Amino acid sequence: MEFTLLFAAAMAFAAGVAALRWEAARGNAADCARDMGEILLTAAVVGLFVGRLAAMVGSGVNPLTSPMDILIVRGGVAIGPASLAAMLTVAFAARGELVAVADAVAVAALAALGGWQFGCLPREACLGSPTDLPWSMTQPGSAIGRHPVELYAAGIYLLAAAALAVVRKRRLPPGLAAATALTVAAAGRLATEPLRPSLGGGPVWWYIAGIVAGIGTAAWAMQRQSISSPAPAGPEP
Repeated sequence: MEFTLLFAAAMAFAAGVAALRWEAARGNAADCARDMGEILLTAAVVGLFVGRLAAMVGSGVNPLTSPMDILIVRGGVAIGPASLAAMLTVAFAARGELVAVADAVAVAALAALGGWQFGCLPREACLGSPTDLPWSMTQPGSAIGRHPVELYAAGIYLLAAAALAVVRKRRLPPGLAAATALTVAAAGRLATEPLRPSLGGGPVWWYIAGIVAGIGTAAWAMQRQSISSPAPAGPEP
């Protein structure tokens, strides 16, 4: 049996916790690292479980008759259902503080996605379409160079997490950090999808929906900020 899926999940959680601690040290998420860590872990576990079940059902495997297959990496994880389940878990855990919690976990979520993508290394599942570029990688027993597409995605998410952490030092409108993270997460997958072996068969519509939702939320956050900001006082007569 292959349990390397658990290694990828552990790398994702470690990257997310590291980002939370870095954020707290920078003053972006002070005094909430422990609570956000619990929310991040719960959302990751629920998302991974739901995404794995969706992938099993999609490939014709019955989870009730093959429960141990949940831990096996061969069938992968359905990204769309996993992401939706994770976001709903964060929303449930946040309750009346959804915007604040989503902003607080935004950088950590991107970092966790980067860690998850780097988990392709122990899974030996990093490679995509053929290429002659100097940084191409080859599969064991093959001389054909391929794009390390999952590492591309990991780099996008980790760089975006670092950039968002820096930008958050400014006073961003509530909800904008979460909207940015959602947009980058979906756009990163959409941009790298053509380089994956499942060209044309990936859940592209999930990524497009994520981009639209992220941009829409960002516009809402900016508009809300402009309405709530007081108008500058004019000169006294």
